[in-house]
Amino acid sequence: MGNACLSCLTGRSRDSLYEPIIADSEREAVADLLQYLENRNETDFFTGEPLRALSTLVYSDNVDLQRSASLTFAEITERDVREVDRDTLEPILFLLESPDIEVQRAASAALVCLFFFSFFFSLVFFVSSTETLEADQILLLAENKVSIVMLGGLAPLIRQMMSTNVEVQCNAVGCITNLATHEENKAKIAGSGALGPLTRLARSKDMRVQRNATGALLNMTHSDENRQQLVLAGAIPILVQLLTSPDVDVQYYCTTALSNIAVDALNRKKLAQTESRLVQSLVQLMDSSTPKVQCQAALALRNLASDDKYQLEIVRARGLPPLLRLLQSSYLPLILSAVACIRNISIHPNNESPIIDAGFLKPLVDLLGSIDNEEIQCHAISTLRNLAASSDRNKELVLEAGAVQKCKELVLQVPLTVQSEMTAAIAVLALSDDLKGRLLKLGVFEVLIPLTASESIEVQGNSAAALGNLSSKVGDYSIFVRDWTEPNGGLHGYLNRFLASGDPTFQHIAIWTLLQLIESEDKRLIGFITRSEDIIQLVRAIANKNLESDDEGEDGEEGTAEVIALAQRSLELLGFDSKHS
Repeated sequence: MGNACLSCLTGRSRDSLYEPIIADSEREAVADLLQYLENRNETDFFTGEPLRALSTLVYSDNVDLQRSASLTFAEITERDVREVDRDTLEPILFLLESPDIEVQRAASAALVCLFFFSFFFSLVFFVSSTETLEADQILLLAENKVSIVMLGGLAPLIRQMMSTNVEVQCNAVGCITNLATHEENKAKIAGSGALGPLTRLARSKDMRVQRNATGALLNMTHSDENRQQLVLAGAIPILVQLLTSPDVDVQYYCTTALSNIAVDALNRKKLAQTESRLVQSLVQLMDSSTPKVQCQAALALRNLASDDKYQLEIVRARGLPPLLRLLQSSYLPLILSAVACIRNISIHPNNESPIIDAGFLKPLVDLLGSIDNEEIQCHAISTLRNLAASSDRNKELVLEAGAVQKCKELVLQVPLTVQSEMTAAIAVLALSDDLKGRLLKLGVFEVLIPLTASESIEVQGNSAAALGNLSSKVGDYSIFVRDWTEPNGGLHGYLNRFLASGDPTFQHIAIWTLLQLIESEDKRLIGFITRSEDIIQLVRAIANKNLESDDEGEDGEEGTAEVIALAQRSLELLGFDSKHS
């Protein structure tokens, strides 16, 4: 985690560098090391004689020499960002096994520096040489994380997490936190026995330890398997409890971890069964003074709202007012998290009217103009479509909020994913008999007909479905007559393409639409159809289609039979025989 407290190292005293009686080799190593430290800016401590001098102190039986070695490692790793090899890592890992608290603390601080300290501070500020950290240095730090785990660094770190010394706990948990940022390490950490101690330390009274532990738990929530390991380790109730922590970082880590855990349906079920205060806590966090916490709270609710139980519970917990405030903020991540959340909540039919009554329509329509953010546009129009799904009243309110005008204005310019959502929304609104005439007057034909030739199958289908819905019992068919051949080939071109497509769904939409136009009894329209020999021939071919096909299952055969029946009915109403011209 980026800003977790990762080093609790304090007081690098050299009051007792060595005992009165030491081996000659150790005495020489001490003298050499002091000389190297005098010229530390020009000395490479990770190779050759400097590393050999340090290693001599590491493997000494003299604890003071080990303390000096561990403190030196902590200092040089803080100053020098680089990939290190086994010869450097093994002495540090050996020091982690020391029973001496000071040695443990400094050795774990050295590990932290190898893969985090210089990385974080040089990105945010500058390294001591005033040069910013380069991309290849970041890669080297990542390699150090992998090497530490491969060389057996997890076991001593886990033991240090269970130390009674808070400083040792802090550094050890900080190491685990950052080792867990590398994908290759996550499964190994999950299977190492580290999750139990991490979960317990998440409740530490020391805020530094608590931040590091919750940060580590968050880093373990990025895969299905690791999330399940966390659940088994009992992390969920701890994370939920810590949502009320006074510390913003702990709130953020726990909220984000729970959001990731809620991605899985089984975990949502467990949360629903055991954590009755979860939704209320997340709703309250949407009013946090810290944007990153607000954002993650909304995203956590979005993931929970994948289930209908939570869709209803969020509304009951008064989650709509804070969501509306986030939706109307000027900060893009907050807007995105809020609109993604309200989109999921709007799926439940019982939530349509409460969301509309809470004042969401106009802000959602305004978000359709967020042409620089495709995801926001998709969520906004999808929400509007959901809100219009169940009642004609809500359809009318969505129309009156300006949704159709905005879609018509933008739909030919937006990405295909947004086009698909916009055309689907128009198709839903066109189901209301009371709105068909108003939709036609707004000029939706001008955009729907060209979009039936879109490169996207979904956009084609949605646009055709909207045209089909508009063609049923509309009363005044003058616009259909006007647009028979224009724009972009008009209705005639669309019907021809879909009937000739060979796609049963597209053929069904086109035949059904054609039948509505025939049943309109508009003489001009019927005249256009009867004079369109290409359309008549395509309809006749469908009407004469043989149902006996090994490629179609029972459902497919039933659908084909319906298309054939519609084609035959169309020809009958036009006065054509299905067999002959």
